[in-house]
Amino acid sequence: MNKFKAKIHYLYHDGFAVETKNHFLIFDYYNNTPKNDKRSLENGVIDFEELKDKKNILVFSSHHHHDHFNPLILDWVKYNPNIKYILSSDITVPIYKPNYNIVFENKELRIDDVLIKTYGSTDIGVSYLVFVDGISIFHAGDLNWWHWKDDPMEEQVSSELNFKKEIHKIMDEQVDIAFFPVDARLEEFYYIGGKYFIEKVKPNLFIPMHYWDNTYITKKFHDKIEKTSTNIVEISCRGQLIYF
Repeated sequence: MNKFKAKIHYLYHDGFAVETKNHFLIFDYYNNTPKNDKRSLENGVIDFEELKDKKNILVFSSHHHHDHFNPLILDWVKYNPNIKYILSSDITVPIYKPNYNIVFENKELRIDDVLIKTYGSTDIGVSYLVFVDGISIFHAGDLNWWHWKDDPMEEQVSSELNFKKEIHKIMDEQVDIAFFPVDARLEEFYYIGGKYFIEKVKPNLFIPMHYWDNTYITKKFHDKIEKTSTNIVEISCRGQLIYF
């Protein structure tokens, strides 16, 4: 890790695994089927056996939607009993355990030497800002400017105001790495939330998410956003490795 501060694995949709100097962080794990036969980060999934050797594992879920939370993540303690979970309060678990940290928006949580700040969403659940090993990582969950062109005008206006209100809470934070929705279903409005976030928060590295198999949207977004100091990543496949 001496040449870079974070090693980021794109898993699928909103799922990422981030290796920092002393920690292993997993965000919004959902798709547990590897793209090839072998279970590995390179094939877009968590290798259960590999968890045994990892230290300081933190697993985040932003909300209960099936494309953000897969209950099987709670079984990973079979492979490493020291895993700690950070779960949005809307997620229902069979039984609460000491390694479950249930969070609400606009709170702070410290787990050992990691500081976690929660923000709201424009859908449900929370978004996360994580300070770990000298870097900051923002995972938006479903926080986005959800401008659906068929919605009534009052809903479009409300969506815009709620989104901008939440982003303004984050503006004064230093964000090194940002995972943020760029959703092709929004059609011509796919880029407006990410563009606004980049303009206001100015992350060093912006990694698009929330597009299922539609990875083409990441290049489209990259080419759309001009005159920014933010490095925007283009995603081509599951398992893609990104260095910060």
